[in-house]
Amino acid sequence: MRLLVVEDDPDLNRQLVGALEEAGYVVDSAKDGEEGHFLGDTEPYDAVVLDLGLPEMDGVTVLEKWRRDGKIMPVLILTARDRWSDKVAGFDAGADDYVAKPFFMEEVLARLRALLRRATGHATSELECGSVRVDTRSSRVTVDGRAIKLTSLEYRLLAYMMHHRDRVISRTELVEHLYDQDFDRDSNTIEVFVGRLRRKLGKDVIETVRGLGYRLTAPEDAV
Repeated sequence: MRLLVVEDDPDLNRQLVGALEEAGYVVDSAKDGEEGHFLGDTEPYDAVVLDLGLPEMDGVTVLEKWRRDGKIMPVLILTARDRWSDKVAGFDAGADDYVAKPFFMEEVLARLRALLRRATGHATSELECGSVRVDTRSSRVTVDGRAIKLTSLEYRLLAYMMHHRDRVISRTELVEHLYDQDFDRDSNTIEVFVGRLRRKLGKDVIETVRGLGYRLTAPEDAV
């Protein structure tokens, strides 16, 4: 899953990016509202962490512009603890949730997991597809109850497909949601990692839909 952090405080920006990357996300970041708006307007993010007190363009304006342009990705806003009016303005602009500063990083991670679940129609942190289970809280993957060790990129690919189970996902979409903006999009790494996952999870878990992409389907659901 690919996230955007828009926060002008360099230390907090760095801390957020580090924590999110450690949790298995790929993260782009911006330090002012104009850059943040541009990235959110031109790149396909699964969720955004957006500070409201930004230079160049404030967070409420950024969010209003995104929503006017039809951008529907979940947005978690960061607000000052004593500014309840900022929270109201953020929700009215289209925010999905908020965290008040100062905050515990675990709360940010939990709220983002919840936003990502709701955005893709899942009720719990444990995603299932046949015998494959992914616990998004711990990044633990099991097959028939047996723990499977995945690299960070393998996990990232599997988690995205689990969030979008039974939907055909193009290679382009996978590249856009699993790598940052500097990634070489002509690379064949998606095919490589799909092959690795099939060897670790079972060859029938990921179906190739010729000319369209890949689909994660439980064997008993396959036609």
